[in-house]
Amino acid sequence: MNVLTAPTFVPLRLAGRPLALKATAVVLGTLFLAVSSWIEVPMFPVPMTMQTFAVTLVGALYGWRLGTVTVLAWLAEAAVGFPVLAGGSGGIVHFAGPTAGYLAAFPLAAALVGWLAERGWTAEGKMLRNVAAMLIGNAFILVLGTAVLAMMIGMEKAYVFGFAPFVLGGILKAVLASATVEVMRRAKS
Repeated sequence: MNVLTAPTFVPLRLAGRPLALKATAVVLGTLFLAVSSWIEVPMFPVPMTMQTFAVTLVGALYGWRLGTVTVLAWLAEAAVGFPVLAGGSGGIVHFAGPTAGYLAAFPLAAALVGWLAERGWTAEGKMLRNVAAMLIGNAFILVLGTAVLAMMIGMEKAYVFGFAPFVLGGILKAVLASATVEVMRRAKS
């Protein structure tokens, strides 16, 4: 069976559900994203958080459309000043500073992981593809975030401060997100 025709597994199966249920899922998803942001290791210029775990998991659980909408709603909350980002911060300044590229990558990564999930990458018996989908999402965030950071502080510093320290954590968060999807699958069985 090829990847594009594999059985779909988006655990929450929100497509085609009532708008009120989808809106509730978006609100709960933004809360989950906010809480993941508050779990942080302060670093400069980019803090280490559980955001990439939450972004990829929301994409996998909600699918690409609703996952993207959820991450965009969370970013809108941040932009207007809600304390939903690392350290309980918010405000438009984060979209122009060192974290700008990472924030811009989040909805795209949620869409990418959700799209892969809808094509069977998180289906039963596809644990390696599940991990790969999460790794792809994490790598996308790291690469785009580092590229934007490099425009601000130079490539060498961006690599040292915005990429290298996050690789191991990204791998661990990808495995944790994959395991979470698997636990949800088994709970639904």
